[in-house]
Amino acid sequence: MPRFSKHTVAPRVAPVEPPHDPETAAALEALGPPIALFRVLARRPERAHGVHGWGRYYLSRRTALSLRHRELVIDRTTVRCGAEYEWGVHIAVFAGKAGLGDEQIRSLVAGGPDDGCWTDPADRAVLRAVDALCTANDLSDDEWRELAGAVGDEAAVDLLLLCGWYHAISFAARALRLRPEPGTPAFADYRDSSR
Repeated sequence: MPRFSKHTVAPRVAPVEPPHDPETAAALEALGPPIALFRVLARRPERAHGVHGWGRYYLSRRTALSLRHRELVIDRTTVRCGAEYEWGVHIAVFAGKAGLGDEQIRSLVAGGPDDGCWTDPADRAVLRAVDALCTANDLSDDEWRELAGAVGDEAAVDLLLLCGWYHAISFAARALRLRPEPGTPAFADYRDSSR
């Protein structure tokens, strides 16, 4: 999957830079850390507020997905979409909080749900569902039963929406050619050449 070098590719839309007018500053503050994606979204505060509404639920403890399963959905979706920018942000910020070790992160990038590092059947069900959605844009009856049996119906519905949302985020991050955030990993950091 291509990595857009911070040295050779400029973002297609420049993120806003300080100083910010009050409306833009309020939009940025609501979104969180001033990463490039948020600063592009905040070029139109109305857009930033809309994104914040969605993210406020899915990146909170109110979602029916556990933190771990939320991050598995986001990480696998962004890998499948080739969105190294967004994947790197989530690995840097949330991998430790979600209890993801290096072997599991490597598997998210270059492996699959049947790798030996996935010992929890619910983790495997989540990853299989994401892979199916990214491949077929659907879940078979067997895939749905496995997922809902592992995480419950409400978490399964949240997974469908979260996977779709991170397709949109991935499309934006890639098409905008956002440069990697400082201190975030690259896919290549977790590719195992022996696979």
